[in-house]
Amino acid sequence: MARPKILRSENRYDMREDGTGMWAVYDIFTGLTAELNGIPQDGVDEVVARFMVRELNDAYIARRKGTTH
Repeated sequence: MARPKILRSENRYDMREDGTGMWAVYDIFTGLTAELNGIPQDGVDEVVARFMVRELNDAYIARRKGTTH
């Protein structure tokens, strides 16, 4: 089953290149690097960053809709 399209305005996380070829996932509301289990999501390759952005946004949207704890 295909994932439903997520409106860009519902997202909280995005990624940016850090000038060295590595990527960081960040909170678009605060501008701070996102953390997962206390680990900053920076210094990763583009594939990992894209995956983390998708996973963090999916979890954020689910929390906002009340479908997870």
